[in-house]
Amino acid sequence: MFSGIIEQMAEVVAVEKDRENVRLTLRCSFAPELSVDQSVAHNGVCLTVEGTEGDTYVVTAMKETLDRSNLGELRPGDCVNVERSMRAGGRLDGHIVQGHVDTTALCTAIDDADGSYVFTFRYESEPEMARRGYFTVDKGSVAVNGVSLTVCRPTDDAFSVCIIPYTYEHTNFRDIRVGTRVNLEFDILGKYISRLAHFTQHN
Repeated sequence: MFSGIIEQMAEVVAVEKDRENVRLTLRCSFAPELSVDQSVAHNGVCLTVEGTEGDTYVVTAMKETLDRSNLGELRPGDCVNVERSMRAGGRLDGHIVQGHVDTTALCTAIDDADGSYVFTFRYESEPEMARRGYFTVDKGSVAVNGVSLTVCRPTDDAFSVCIIPYTYEHTNFRDIRVGTRVNLEFDILGKYISRLAHFTQHN
């Protein structure tokens, strides 16, 4: 489990295709502290550490993960938002993020907000997805590339988020342009409530 508070950006050092899987080697300052089987979120995707060497570590993304996320687009030199799993008893400064990306969205607009930025994203929305809780609500939470954010101006298939300068400089939001694909994880509480409502209506 994660909080959506990004620790730092890791640099992609190598990308290796292994049949339907992709093996990623990444460099970051906390790599020497990692151990095999530890969970780390990469742009919001929870992956298992398979090995470490110096300031690098290795993870593998399988086909299902690649189909649902933007990890298959990574190339050497790209920066990835990374967060280690929460410690028991620690502060939950963001919101509950599982590291299970639901879908991707495209950035459709970036507006200057006199010091901050407003990013707008659009995703494919279907009635079945909405029934399962894959939607956003005003002032609710959403994880974009693993970053815990507050939703503004949601519609059936789009929403905006406000990015302060600190977040812009310390996450890969600084690399997002109109047309960039990002990972989305919708709020787990909304998914449970939607599921419960659906169950209640049919029983």
